Amino acid sequence: TETYDRSAAALTGAARRLASAGAMDAVLIADVGGNAVRAVPIIKGAGQRQILGTELWNTDATLGGNPAMRGAWFANAAMLAGKWPRQACAGREIGGKVLGLVGFGAIARDTAKLAAGLGMQVRFHDPHVATDDPELGAARLELEDLLAASDVVSLHVPLTPGTRRLIGRDAIAAMKPRAILINAARGGVVDEAALGDALREGRLGGAALDVFETEPLTEAAATKFSDIPNLVLTPHVAGVTEESNVRVSAMIADAVLNHLS
Repeated sequence: TETYDRSAAALTGAARRLASAGAMDAVLIADVGGNAVRAVPIIKGAGQRQILGTELWNTDATLGGNPAMRGAWFANAAMLAGKWPRQACAGREIGGKVLGLVGFGAIARDTAKLAAGLGMQVRFHDPHVATDDPELGAARLELEDLLAASDVVSLHVPLTPGTRRLIGRDAIAAMKPRAILINAARGGVVDEAALGDALREGRLGGAALDVFETEPLTEAAATKFSDIPNLVLTPHVAGVTEESNVRVSAMIADAVLNHLS
């Protein structure tokens, strides 16, 4: 650690020096009393949970989050009641459908690879990526065109002022009536009330949400999702498994030891 006076220039300089050293992703400026502050490195577990976000997408797209394509996964109650809803569960195949990725970072690119393996056509929108990606067979589209073309829309963006409620009423209206929306990125990117209305009114095929505007999701905040059978909710677990917790803990311990040595 380094100790500096409280001036803005000194704080900024401390942060830049630690961040640019390469070992740290960011720094936290902490007041340690008096006229001094300490620049405390922040170590992130980047990449240790990446594949899990992709795995959750794969599960959502092919199973739970895809009720309009393969409704068989919601047949338990009917089957236990002695019904035989075979025709209602026939559903659609995911092969040949268009996957639209909003954001095209590391997890989105891994998702594109999985989707291509399932026979999907991949399209993406990312203001920071200017061209198509021939290696992944992914074509870049403007957001409105992406929403209109996609059978499954998967979100892969951080929550910023520019992405807050990016998927709002107008964006949802631009989507195909039977499209599936998956958000395992950040809560707040989707206008949850608008999504709930669209699902209830049959203007969207289904959705799977792993992140929410209010986390943990309270009973009051969850009312907007009530009585929607083609919606899957999970408690922000895209990157959480027993194995990933071990990997992240080991990575953080190694980074701390390397920084102190």
